[in-house]
Amino acid sequence: MPASASSSTGRSAGTGERVVFDRPIGRNQGIQFPIARAYVNARAADAMRYQAAALHDAGRPYGAEANMAKLLCADASWEAANACLQTHGGFGFAAEYDIERKFRETRLYQVAPISTNLILAYVGEHVLGMPRSY
Repeated sequence: MPASASSSTGRSAGTGERVVFDRPIGRNQGIQFPIARAYVNARAADAMRYQAAALHDAGRPYGAEANMAKLLCADASWEAANACLQTHGGFGFAAEYDIERKFRETRLYQVAPISTNLILAYVGEHVLGMPRSY
Protein backbone atom coordinates (compact mmCIF):
# COMPACT_ATOMS: atom_id res chain seq x y z
CA MET A 1 0.00 0.00 0.00
CA PRO A 2 1.42 3.39 -0.86
CA ALA A 3 2.69 5.28 2.15
CA SER A 4 0.93 8.39 0.95
CA ALA A 5 -2.44 6.68 1.31
CA SER A 6 -2.16 5.87 4.97
CA SER A 7 0.09 4.91 7.81
CA SER A 8 0.22 1.37 9.13
CA THR A 9 -2.44 2.29 11.69
CA GLY A 10 -4.91 3.28 8.99
CA ARG A 11 -4.71 6.99 9.90
CA SER A 12 -3.85 9.63 7.38
CA ALA A 13 -0.94 11.70 8.66
CA GLY A 14 -1.68 15.28 9.57
CA THR A 15 -5.40 15.46 8.83
CA GLY A 16 -6.34 15.34 12.50
CA GLU A 17 -3.61 17.70 13.66
CA ARG A 18 -3.55 20.40 10.99
CA VAL A 19 -6.15 23.03 11.83
CA VAL A 20 -7.60 25.47 9.30
CA PHE A 21 -10.53 27.78 10.08
CA ASP A 22 -10.62 26.49 13.67
CA ARG A 23 -11.11 22.80 12.78
CA PRO A 24 -8.99 19.84 11.69
CA ILE A 25 -8.72 19.66 7.91
CA GLY A 26 -9.74 15.99 8.06
CA ARG A 27 -13.21 17.10 9.13
CA ASN A 28 -13.82 18.52 5.64
CA GLN A 29 -15.31 16.11 3.13
CA GLY A 30 -13.22 17.69 0.38
CA ILE A 31 -10.11 16.48 2.21
CA GLN A 32 -11.52 13.31 3.75
CA PHE A 33 -13.20 11.72 0.74
CA PRO A 34 -10.24 11.68 -1.70
CA ILE A 35 -7.96 10.28 1.00
CA ALA A 36 -10.54 7.66 1.99
CA ARG A 37 -11.05 6.65 -1.65
CA ALA A 38 -7.30 6.34 -2.17
CA TYR A 39 -7.09 4.15 0.93
CA VAL A 40 -9.95 1.90 -0.24
CA ASN A 41 -8.39 1.51 -3.68
CA ALA A 42 -4.97 0.75 -2.19
CA ARG A 43 -6.53 -1.98 -0.03
CA ALA A 44 -8.35 -3.45 -3.06
CA ALA A 45 -5.09 -3.48 -5.03
CA ASP A 46 -3.38 -5.17 -2.11
CA ALA A 47 -6.10 -7.85 -1.99
CA MET A 48 -5.62 -8.59 -5.70
CA ARG A 49 -1.86 -8.81 -5.13
CA TYR A 50 -2.38 -11.40 -2.40
CA GLN A 51 -4.78 -13.34 -4.63
CA ALA A 52 -2.17 -13.48 -7.40
CA ALA A 53 0.49 -14.59 -4.91
CA ALA A 54 -1.79 -17.30 -3.50
CA LEU A 55 -2.46 -18.65 -7.00
CA HIS A 56 1.26 -18.64 -7.74
CA ASP A 57 2.04 -20.45 -4.49
CA ALA A 58 -0.63 -23.05 -5.31
CA GLY A 59 0.95 -23.68 -8.72
CA ARG A 60 -2.12 -22.38 -10.55
CA PRO A 61 -2.20 -19.86 -13.40
CA TYR A 62 -1.92 -16.33 -12.03
CA GLY A 63 -1.16 -14.12 -15.04
CA ALA A 64 -4.53 -12.38 -15.08
CA GLU A 65 -4.50 -11.67 -11.34
CA ALA A 66 -0.88 -10.49 -11.40
CA ASN A 67 -1.61 -8.14 -14.29
CA MET A 68 -4.76 -6.81 -12.65
CA ALA A 69 -2.89 -6.33 -9.36
CA LYS A 70 -0.18 -4.33 -11.13
CA LEU A 71 -2.80 -2.14 -12.82
CA LEU A 72 -4.74 -1.59 -9.59
CA CYS A 73 -1.56 -0.83 -7.63
CA ALA A 74 -0.38 1.69 -10.23
CA ASP A 75 -3.78 3.39 -10.27
CA ALA A 76 -4.09 3.38 -6.46
CA SER A 77 -0.61 4.82 -6.08
CA TRP A 78 -1.35 7.59 -8.57
CA GLU A 79 -4.66 8.37 -6.85
CA ALA A 80 -3.03 8.50 -3.41
CA ALA A 81 -0.27 10.78 -4.67
CA ASN A 82 -2.81 13.03 -6.35
CA ALA A 83 -4.88 13.25 -3.15
CA CYS A 84 -1.73 14.07 -1.20
CA LEU A 85 -0.68 16.77 -3.63
CA GLN A 86 -4.18 18.24 -3.72
CA THR A 87 -4.40 18.24 0.07
CA HIS A 88 -1.09 20.06 0.44
CA GLY A 89 -1.91 22.59 -2.27
CA GLY A 90 1.02 24.75 -3.32
CA PHE A 91 3.21 23.29 -0.58
CA GLY A 92 2.95 19.97 -2.40
CA PHE A 93 5.36 21.34 -5.01
CA ALA A 94 7.94 22.49 -2.46
CA ALA A 95 10.99 20.24 -2.70
CA GLU A 96 11.42 19.99 1.07
CA TYR A 97 8.15 18.08 1.43
CA ASP A 98 9.09 15.36 -1.13
CA ILE A 99 5.49 15.24 -2.32
CA GLU A 100 6.23 16.37 -5.86
CA ARG A 101 8.96 13.70 -6.14
CA LYS A 102 6.60 10.97 -4.95
CA PHE A 103 3.95 12.32 -7.32
CA ARG A 104 6.35 11.95 -10.27
CA GLU A 105 7.43 8.50 -9.13
CA THR A 106 3.87 7.18 -9.01
CA ARG A 107 3.47 8.04 -12.68
CA LEU A 108 6.32 5.65 -13.44
CA TYR A 109 4.26 2.72 -12.17
CA GLN A 110 1.79 3.24 -15.01
CA VAL A 111 4.43 2.85 -17.71
CA ALA A 112 7.09 0.54 -16.27
CA PRO A 113 7.92 -2.26 -16.19
CA ILE A 114 4.68 -2.97 -18.08
CA SER A 115 2.39 -0.20 -19.25
CA THR A 116 -1.21 -0.18 -18.14
CA ASN A 117 -2.27 -0.32 -21.80
CA LEU A 118 -0.48 -3.66 -22.24
CA ILE A 119 -2.18 -4.93 -19.10
CA LEU A 120 -5.58 -3.90 -20.44
CA ALA A 121 -4.78 -5.59 -23.76
CA TYR A 122 -3.84 -8.77 -21.86
CA VAL A 123 -7.06 -8.71 -19.83
CA GLY A 124 -9.16 -7.98 -22.90
CA GLU A 125 -7.65 -10.84 -24.87
CA HIS A 126 -6.85 -13.52 -22.27
CA VAL A 127 -9.52 -12.91 -19.64
CA LEU A 128 -12.45 -11.50 -21.60
CA GLY A 129 -11.81 -13.43 -24.84
CA MET A 130 -11.71 -10.34 -27.06
CA PRO A 131 -9.66 -10.28 -30.26
CA ARG A 132 -6.02 -9.23 -29.98
CA SER A 133 -5.86 -5.44 -30.13
CA TYR A 134 -2.26 -4.91 -31.23
